[in-house]
Amino acid sequence: MLKLFVGNKNYSSWSMRPWVLLRQAGIPFEEEVVRFDSFDADSNFKKTIADVTPTAKVPVLVDEDLAIWDTLAIAEYLAEQYPDKHLWPQDKVARARARSVCAEMHSGFTGLRSQCPMNIEASLPLIGALIWRDQPAVHRDVQRIVQMWTGLLEEYGGPMLFGEFSIADAYFAPVCMRLRTYALPLPIAIADYVQRVSQLPGVAAWIQGAMDEHDFLAFEEPYRLER
Repeated sequence: MLKLFVGNKNYSSWSMRPWVLLRQAGIPFEEEVVRFDSFDADSNFKKTIADVTPTAKVPVLVDEDLAIWDTLAIAEYLAEQYPDKHLWPQDKVARARARSVCAEMHSGFTGLRSQCPMNIEASLPLIGALIWRDQPAVHRDVQRIVQMWTGLLEEYGGPMLFGEFSIADAYFAPVCMRLRTYALPLPIAIADYVQRVSQLPGVAAWIQGAMDEHDFLAFEEPYRLER
């Protein structure tokens, strides 16, 4: 059986992507949570995950003797291994666009990612209002997200970005979590998409796992001293 190594569900946005993809697609897998104690070289996290991948980062998908790291590589491997699941859109043009927006997420939106770290358990609308007031990079990132999602939802008719659930929706699920936690201003159609993503069974299961952790990590919490 496939085995997926992930970090804390409350904080690990990169871990969330392949986990949601596997769960939502109904692909059986075993979960291995490696707690974030710190990211120092001598931390238990680094020592544990370094035995699985040379990057010493999560997520990592293990299939027998093969370890696949990086979320895009994991997504592509799963799409190849399970073609019947249609993890990418079936239409060639839509598939190319889905890969493009995932790659854009993979390398971009650094303002949103740095200023609004994923924290599913928290509700930080006041912090979000200050970020919105003071961080133009977050404005630009959210504007691009709204533009992207609006165009895709209108073109493909929803309810997901390319009609049916795909890798793209799993890839942007952590963005939806950030937008929720910090209550950043969104048009109604985009807020509705965030809600639909949050209610997907795979996403809802990850959210519940995050809520059940009860694991406050101060180094992951720039805005709170305690939970």
